[in-house]
Amino acid sequence: MPVMMRTIQTAVPPTILYQDKARDVFAAQPGLTRLGQRLIATSFDSAQISTRHTAVSEFTTEKVAKNPDFFDAENGLLRSPSTKVRNELFAKVAPGLFVEAATKALEACPDLSAPDITHVITVSCTGFYNPGPDYQLVRALGLNPSTQRYHLGFMGCYAAFPALRAAKSFCDADPDSVVLVVCAELCSLHVRSSNDPDTIMGSALFADGAAAAIITARTPQAAGLQLDYFETVLTPVGEEAMAWNIGDEGFEMVLGTYVPHIIDDHIIGALAPLLARDNSLNTTYSGIPHWGIHPGGRAILDRVQKRLELSEEQLVPARRVLNDYGNMSSSTVMFVLKEIMEENLSSVAVSGERVCSMAFGPGLTVETSLMTLLPARTG
Repeated sequence: MPVMMRTIQTAVPPTILYQDKARDVFAAQPGLTRLGQRLIATSFDSAQISTRHTAVSEFTTEKVAKNPDFFDAENGLLRSPSTKVRNELFAKVAPGLFVEAATKALEACPDLSAPDITHVITVSCTGFYNPGPDYQLVRALGLNPSTQRYHLGFMGCYAAFPALRAAKSFCDADPDSVVLVVCAELCSLHVRSSNDPDTIMGSALFADGAAAAIITARTPQAAGLQLDYFETVLTPVGEEAMAWNIGDEGFEMVLGTYVPHIIDDHIIGALAPLLARDNSLNTTYSGIPHWGIHPGGRAILDRVQKRLELSEEQLVPARRVLNDYGNMSSSTVMFVLKEIMEENLSSVAVSGERVCSMAFGPGLTVETSLMTLLPARTG
């Protein structure tokens, strides 16, 4: 029986970062070199991001927090809280986002209810606590106490795909399974002032958000994305170009400027094992109608579009998510797939159209998936 992703629902913190205002704050920090100031202006202005969401309510100039840990709005100074302080905020804010996104996903499937959930898979690389989000979802949603729980931690931007692949495996093994997958990332907890190009790039791109999906083979007549195939490929170079380390003042992002070049050089080879899984795909890349690309940054999208000769229309979902939300690590590609589902599943004409999706992360790892759009069927 086909394994379907029935819905994707999202949640974001209420505090909005406006890219131009954030740029000005970062550019005004003491200790910056002239080169650092130029890099900030270039990175923020060229990111093609308008707004992002943050769990750090202090990151606003509209009100002044008493005894701030992250940002002193009164004098415009970014503070340098310890990793412990940052992680404590993660443990305080992340549960609400996990639960909000998951609740919306369940509500979007009226034929399913909390007791139907057999497995929970949670994903995050931006904080830790235990009992973790997988446990909290069972309690908060009233799931069966025997629900099987799994947490994928610290994998980075591509981690939604291992979670979806595991969900498909559970459903292939037992068609009665109903799997709840929830990704939640609070990347903005780890921003800091710096002259380092990688750190500046992270400050210009990263944001916070959560996405939840329901995966099951129980209801083949329902609308959704059929999960067909998954593949993972490690590029032969780039191990040090993208990384995520734990420091004394938060997690430290390594996002080398050469990453788009690595993806440009190796994206064809990375896609080859996936597309070889389906003999019916005797077409050009642009012949696959829909592309759910993780918008790791504008340069990455530009390189993928040019190398695969995709149209502007095929990049709209990824570019729109980047513009409105920034890079939310593992959650981001789920936001993109949500756009594709919502824009197309209401039309019977798209039945059987394929979606090729991909995300990139530390390693350098390329995760890919083929999916099929299937509107609701009767009879």
